[in-house]
Amino acid sequence: MLRRFLMAAIIAGAAGFGVYWWLTAPPMMSAIAEPAYAPNLANGQTTFSAGGCSSCHAVPAQPDRLKLGGGLALPSPFGTFYVPNISPDPADGIGRWTEAEFVNAVTRGISPAGFHYFPAFPYTSYQHAKVDDVRDLFAYLKTLEPVPGKVRDHDVPFPFNIRRNLGIWKLMFMDGKPFTPDAARSAQWNRGAYLVNSLGHCAECHTPRNLLGGIIAAQRFAGGPNPEGEGWVPNITQKGLEEWSAKDIEYFLETGLLPDGDSAGGAMARVIKNTSQLSAEDRVAMAEYLKSLPPVEGPPRPKKAKKDDDKS
Repeated sequence: MLRRFLMAAIIAGAAGFGVYWWLTAPPMMSAIAEPAYAPNLANGQTTFSAGGCSSCHAVPAQPDRLKLGGGLALPSPFGTFYVPNISPDPADGIGRWTEAEFVNAVTRGISPAGFHYFPAFPYTSYQHAKVDDVRDLFAYLKTLEPVPGKVRDHDVPFPFNIRRNLGIWKLMFMDGKPFTPDAARSAQWNRGAYLVNSLGHCAECHTPRNLLGGIIAAQRFAGGPNPEGEGWVPNITQKGLEEWSAKDIEYFLETGLLPDGDSAGGAMARVIKNTSQLSAEDRVAMAEYLKSLPPVEGPPRPKKAKKDDDKS
C-alpha cells in the first residue's frame, strides 16, 4: 500500500513538474513574419522617443540621452533591477542581436538566450506595439554610438529571482494582442491611444499593482504608489486631470510645466525629455486621448505625516 502511494505521488509530482515546465517555457519567435523592407529611421527615432528608451537606458549622470550603456537602478518591492546596455556595442550591448531577437525581446519579454526578462522592462505595454515600429526602432538603435560596459546583475531575492516562474506571470498579465483602433474614434484619437497604451507605456507607472506586481485593470491610469518606492504617481484619468485642458496636457508633455506653474520632477522629468522630442501632432493626439479617459477612482492615498511645527 505504501509503495503504491509513493509511486502515485512520484507520478503526480512528475506530471505536475511537466505541466509547470510547459507553462513556463519562453515562447520563441523563429523569424519575423513580415517581409523584408527598408527600415524607416525617422520612424525609428520617433519610436525611440515615444518608447522612452533613453529614460531608463541612458548612462546615468551624463547629459547625452543617446549613450545607451544602461546602469540605472530601478528599486521595486521585488528587488532592485539594473537597466541593461542597449547600445550597438557587440560585446556588452545589442550589437550582435538579430532583428527577430529584438522584436521577441520587446514584444514578448524573451532574451536571445531564451529566458524571460523581468517585467521591469515594460513589455506588457510594448506587446501592443506595431512590429514595423519595433523593427524601425532596432534599425535606429544600430545607428547610435556603441557604449562599452557590462551592467551588473539584478539584485532580486528568492523566489522572485526564478525567471522560469515569469512564464506563469505572463499567462496571467499579458494578452499578446496588438493595438486595435477604435473605428468610432478619429485617427488623431487612435494615434494618441496607441502611443499612450503601447510605446508610451503610461499605465506601467500610472496604474496601481496587485501583490504579484500585475496591473489592476479596473484602476488603469488611476495612479498609486510609485513603483520605485517613493512618492505617489498621480491619477491621469479625468478624476485627476478634470481641471486640465487638452492644451495643458499637450504643453506639459512638451515642457514639463504644470498649469499652476510647477514643473515635473523625478522619473517624469526623464519622460518629458522624450515626449518633448515627439512631433506636436503626436503630443496633441496623446492629450486628446488622455482627456477622453473617464474618471476612475484610484487606491486610497496614505495620509502625509504632519510636520512637527515645534522643531526649530
